[in-house]
Amino acid sequence: MFSAFIVVPVLMAIFLSFTYFDSVQFPSFIGLRNYVNLLTQDAVFMRFVLPNTVRFALIVGPGGYALSFLMAWMLAQISHKPRIVLSLALFSPSITAGVAMSVLWKVIFSGDEAGYLNSLLLQFGFIAEPIQFLQNPNFIMNIMIIVTLWSSMGVGFLAMLSGIININPEIYEAAYIDGLKNRVQEIFFITIPSMRPQMLFGAVMAIVSTFQAGQIGVALSGANPTPQYAGQLIVNHIEDYGFLRFEMGYAAAVSVALLVFVYLCARVVNKLFLDRD
Repeated sequence: MFSAFIVVPVLMAIFLSFTYFDSVQFPSFIGLRNYVNLLTQDAVFMRFVLPNTVRFALIVGPGGYALSFLMAWMLAQISHKPRIVLSLALFSPSITAGVAMSVLWKVIFSGDEAGYLNSLLLQFGFIAEPIQFLQNPNFIMNIMIIVTLWSSMGVGFLAMLSGIININPEIYEAAYIDGLKNRVQEIFFITIPSMRPQMLFGAVMAIVSTFQAGQIGVALSGANPTPQYAGQLIVNHIEDYGFLRFEMGYAAAVSVALLVFVYLCARVVNKLFLDRD
């Protein structure tokens, strides 16, 4: 199963990245041309897609990860039944399809007077006319970040919650006897070191989900590419070339570049959590 659904598709993507393939004719080998074009000829990738992806990843990745841990820690402090209800409420947005989520957020950021945010701003006199939030390049990326953070409580959040709950309470008691002074020290000296595997799992899941994000920007703006490429991420670029322009070879090269980014980030996370005494 692993070979059929992971190894073989990855190898096929790597193979196709060295070819010209329009999904109709048989792939023709062109060497490194796709990668050369990606780094030297693709102005959209270098000017918009790569900076957008880096900015999005640096905010949503660590932000969603820290938020997941904070929510998990807070829920671990309350009783069992309320914890179950609140955990389900926090987890449910992460399993909701991006298109379904966009329906809710489109109502909030709608560009007419009926939009909740525009209605409030007009009512309090902050603006004179409605703002096209989802079509404005100045707002679309920030809205994408907000929506993604809202839906970031996925399986990594559940793993962290499980790790915190299963820490032996006697460890905390012994630590306070030995001089532990407050809850902040408790988190950094007891909680996090005691749940390192769950923290690693949550970090890896945060990296993967962050770099895979992209549907939400297209769903919110209603177009691929997004307005003036302001919300264009690597995944959107892959879909643009692969499924709209049918340049499958070039799309495969971009997907391999994405795979390398994810792998390098995962290696850094492994160094942080595993290569420590």
